[in-house]
Amino acid sequence: MSCPICKGEAVTKYRPFCSKRCADIDLGRWMNGTYTVPSGREEDPEEIAEALDEMLRTSEANEAKKHHS
Repeated sequence: MSCPICKGEAVTKYRPFCSKRCADIDLGRWMNGTYTVPSGREEDPEEIAEALDEMLRTSEANEAKKHHS
């Protein structure tokens, strides 16, 4: 099996990668959004707006509780 990053020979300890460096490069790509997994679901702008509104209301309610405690 070859390393998906550099195409070198994979090492058991870091499989499927050849080194910690290549494993870290791959992790970094996942974390910064270079890699994505499609959801198969269309985004509904209305649903997103409602979810954001709910998060804001919850956040504001939590802040109000902190100040009244």
